[in-house]
Amino acid sequence: MTDRSESRIAIAGSVPEVWAYLCDLGRWSEWAPTVRECWVDGGAPLQPGARVEQRAKGPFGSTRYRAQNVTAVEAPHRIAFAGPMGTSAARWGMELKPTGDGQTDAMMWIEVDLAGIMRAVPAGMLKGRVQRVSDIEMVAIKAAVESAARKGTVS
Repeated sequence: MTDRSESRIAIAGSVPEVWAYLCDLGRWSEWAPTVRECWVDGGAPLQPGARVEQRAKGPFGSTRYRAQNVTAVEAPHRIAFAGPMGTSAARWGMELKPTGDGQTDAMMWIEVDLAGIMRAVPAGMLKGRVQRVSDIEMVAIKAAVESAARKGTVS
């Protein structure tokens, strides 16, 4: 069974500005609550087949290693990743579209193929948690891009 969640937000910034922020893996810890540090394996470019590695937050202040594979990069509109979420396979990505008024319609999607012990978690509970986290991430991305645009420091 595949569980899909989507979060959407309008960002006061151009598609290239939002894209530049999302592709700066060193800044993922600013918007992703579980990420402490993020990089592409070997310093490779962010492209399909690349491996994104992370030092993630664990329980009681600990950290753990995790990795995802880049599955799609269609600059500056679409990026996608695949990797584990617990005992399940997961995919997630971002899609960016101009709104015509100088803003960007940003949509984050997450798909989880429930497997192993995660099948015991009530589907609504997992979906709700994934939705809450992605909503928080989207608000943080919006705040960072808009703050940089106001300061004139957008990449």
